[in-house]
Formats: sequence, structure tokens, C-alpha cells
Amino acid sequence: MTKLVDVANAAEVSISIVSRILNEDPSLRVAAKTRERVLFAARELRYQPNHAARALRLSKNSAIALLTPDYANSIFSEIAQGVEEQARLLDLSVLINRASEIEDADTWLRRIVAERRADGILLQAPDGITKEGLSKLTSGTLPIVLINSRDDSDTSQIIFDDAGAVELALEHLFSLGHKKIGFLGGELSSPTGARRLAGFVSGMQRKKLEVNSEWVTRIGYTGVDGRKAVSQILDQPNRPTALIVANANAALGALAQIHTLGLRVPEEISLVSIHDIWFADATWPPITAVKMPNYEMGKVAIGMLLKQMETGVIEKNILTEPPNQLVVRSSTAKPPIG
Repeated sequence: MTKLVDVANAAEVSISIVSRILNEDPSLRVAAKTRERVLFAARELRYQPNHAARALRLSKNSAIALLTPDYANSIFSEIAQGVEEQARLLDLSVLINRASEIEDADTWLRRIVAERRADGILLQAPDGITKEGLSKLTSGTLPIVLINSRDDSDTSQIIFDDAGAVELALEHLFSLGHKKIGFLGGELSSPTGARRLAGFVSGMQRKKLEVNSEWVTRIGYTGVDGRKAVSQILDQPNRPTALIVANANAALGALAQIHTLGLRVPEEISLVSIHDIWFADATWPPITAVKMPNYEMGKVAIGMLLKQMETGVIEKNILTEPPNQLVVRSSTAKPPIG
């Protein structure tokens, strides 16, 4: 039977590095080539991570439950794909259900627990969920990992580097010469929106640039929300030369509304989306976006859940590996002269 030391020897790294890579440790900083070498060695030697093997031996069902608020949202679907493919490698079944309302989600989770159909839960809560609603969903008896949600409870949680994503978008706009930048954020109750707004404010302040409150909205993440936000910001004589939109769906609505207002992208105003999804490359112009590791989020979440099932360890992590990536397309350019 292959041991951890065998993988370490084959990959020419330490046992500790092998363990952290195979356990999807989000705090690990290691070169991509090293990570690939370890994963290749593990596959070739058919090694199974110890914590996963032990968790599965303790498992009654060899199944986990994944609750997502929206199948149609490509961000959620990419996370779910990461969960499913990692589960397949570990011979785990995944029970998936969509529930955008708290009561529906609570009913399904209670049934999963009562019928003992799964050994752990991955929960993608609706972004605007209240603390009370989140507490209700995490009060069960099964191990649970919150995906891209944060609360103050003793619940394992993994979130994106939201502030870093916005700061990456800002650096791109700064490099083009933009100083007058607006931000279209999520709804007021959204913790994701709050983190992204914090990244926007800190990035602007670091450049000693003004954060104009008239250029900042907290309306929401839908296409309709993006249209409303653009109308609110651009319906004034003093306009920004660039906009960062905190969600891809809202960015599509924002782009459409900019066209409706008779403005040209990027000649008169540049546009950047946080999250990169398939239609960002199919719009006109194609939208510059920050690609976040949705697929990898799903894989890391399973690793955290299995670790919790085995050891009871509660973790609260920010996913920084792989890092956010800027995908430059035609919606950004230098600001207009004058």
C-alpha cells in the first residue's frame, strides 16, 4: 500500500508539503509546478489521502449533501462541478438540491439529517442571507462547511479572496490611467458585497484617490440591478471613466444599460466584472473580468469537510491558491481625453 512518504520521495518534496497539497490546504503557498508534480506522483502511485480514507471508513453512507441556491448561476455550477469531480475521485456520492429560500433549504437539510442520507453537508447559502437564517441552516448535527459565506459560529467556512479580486481589477484600471472609478456592489445585506467594497475602498485609498459616494451603489447582483446601478451613477454630469461591477450577471446588465444610454465601451467608459463566466467573451465588447477559482473552491470544500468528519477540526479559510486571475478583453482602455 502506497504511503505518504512514497509520494514525497517520488515528487522530491517533504511529507508535510505532500500532505498539505493532497488535503487542499488553502493557506499553502507553493509553486504550480511543485503542486502538479505531487498530484502526478499521487495519481501514478494510486495514493489516497489518509484523512479522506479514514473519513470514508467511518462513513455510513459514503455520501455528502450539497445545497446550492441556483443551478443556473454559472458560479454556483462551477463550484458544484469541483465538488462532484473531487467526490468521484474519492468514491463519494453527492446529493444536490437547489433552494433559494431559507425555509426550503431548512426543510431539505432537516430531512437529510433525519433520514441519515449523508454524512456531511456543503452549504452554498444565498448571498443576502441574514445571520439568523444562516444560524438556522447550520444548527444541525452533521459536519458542515459553508461555501463563500461567513458567520461568527463554530462552523467550517471557505470564502473567495473578494477584496483581492477587486484590487486586481483596480490595478488594471490604474495601469491604463483611470482615476475616476465607480463601483457597482451587491445588496446591502451581502457579506460578499461588503468584502468587495472593502477591497475597492482600500485600493483607491492606497493610490490616494477619492472614493466618490455618488459612484458607489449597493443594489444587487442581477442584470436588472446592474442596469439600475448604471443609470444611477451615469445620470449626473460628473461621471466616472471606469466601472467595476461586483458580479458577472450585473455586469451584463450594466453593459446593456451603457449602450442604452448611448455611451461607447471602452471609448467613453471602461467596464470590469468580478467573476469571469462564458458570456463575458460573447458580449460586445467582450468584458474584461477577474476570474475566481470557482471549480477549485468545490474541491477545497470537500477536503475541509472530510477533515472535519475525521478530526472534528473547524477551519475558516480564504481561498488564495490558485490566485484570482485578470482576463483582459475589449471593455477596458485608456480613459477619454478631456
